[in-house]
Amino acid sequence: MKFRVSTTPPLLPHYYCYSRFSKNSRSFTSFVKTLQTAFQARSSNNGGGTNSQGNSFVVPGATVATILMLGALHARRLYDDKKVQEAREQGIEIVFKPDLKASFLQLLPLRSISRFWGSLTSTELPVWMRPYVYRAWARAFHSNLEEAARPLDEYASLRDFFVHTLKEGSRPIDPDPRCLVSPVDGTILRYGELKGAGAMIEQVKGFSYSVSSLLGESSFLPMISEGHMQEDSVKQEKVPGEKIKKSWWRVSLASPKVWEPMSAHPMKGLFYCVIYLRPGDYHRVHSAVDWNVLVRRHFAGRLFPVNERATRTIRNLYVQNERVVLEGIWKEGFMAIAAIGATNIGSIELCIEPDLRTNLPGKKLMHSEPPEERLYEPKGVGLMLKKGDEVAAFNMGSTVVLIFQAPISESPLKKDGSSEFRFCVGAGDRVRVGEALGRWNE
Repeated sequence: MKFRVSTTPPLLPHYYCYSRFSKNSRSFTSFVKTLQTAFQARSSNNGGGTNSQGNSFVVPGATVATILMLGALHARRLYDDKKVQEAREQGIEIVFKPDLKASFLQLLPLRSISRFWGSLTSTELPVWMRPYVYRAWARAFHSNLEEAARPLDEYASLRDFFVHTLKEGSRPIDPDPRCLVSPVDGTILRYGELKGAGAMIEQVKGFSYSVSSLLGESSFLPMISEGHMQEDSVKQEKVPGEKIKKSWWRVSLASPKVWEPMSAHPMKGLFYCVIYLRPGDYHRVHSAVDWNVLVRRHFAGRLFPVNERATRTIRNLYVQNERVVLEGIWKEGFMAIAAIGATNIGSIELCIEPDLRTNLPGKKLMHSEPPEERLYEPKGVGLMLKKGDEVAAFNMGSTVVLIFQAPISESPLKKDGSSEFRFCVGAGDRVRVGEALGRWNE
């Protein structure tokens, strides 16, 4: 009997996603069979007979859970990526729309789950097993194992593999002094210029969050325009004894020598860039410019996921989640970087502050609770970082938000406020550490 294959389009809208998932499922199954063969071979080498119990193999619970997690995450990622790709091809912009899942997530102990996952991934794997597990992870999330600085069998656990360093030269840093580079490998979600005292960052179409709520009320963010700064200066001269509104260069957080108004560029714009790190991305955070880190704030919060679905269903996602914020100055003014935690990624490590611990048990989650803050010494100078220096590390993947000042046009002919600083990237672009995010002219 001959069977004829129909050439008509599939009726199911996600047929291609299913086909792609089936193909990857077969590769995942082949990996499991390879792992089983390796176990049996190891058992035989240890002297087990054909019918003896030594022939059987027992996979540690941590490894079983890890393999199942890899398969589930991979299947979910394929499905979500396909939906987003189809929407973009049709020109559909994703809008904010809360759903039942977002409400359900608030009931789950995600911080405890993340701590458990951290303990699971910290379990030391047998040396012979490590390459199999790490290659499975790389295959599922498209990681480039050739860039790893060490052989795979030298990473004792999945956690060590998540935060592995790269071979020297894998991420060349753009040497142009008039450019700001990407601090991470990831996908550009949002970027733009912030204007006005109530500057807002768009999470998705239909919902935004304030910059001050992300960085903290004690932030010395420059939230007033150049015109207001000049008005403040005039008021200060006319009424010396009157308490005036605080501006970014008058903050006493740092030494007054650092924040002199005469040394500041007369025209500055405020910009932001949101970059999402996928589970398969390189997980370390680097410095985007040469700058001085003056203060660190740690906000204990929730640990919602930060994937595409979460951003369009959970209000104030980045503000609610646990995060570490670094603030300081660079040659063009203000600079801040916020490392946002997420489910299974409660651990945010700072290379410049190894003693910092995040996602601690028993931590209060009230929004009114002030963040834990630390001023870096020496006062007024802080910690000096060069462009490309390592700053922090995530487990798995998360999100980084950059907020910075850059030059804007001084020409009176350009009344639209167009800036000299220009982004080199677009929404949805993939970037790597060291690649330029934006440039400006002298």
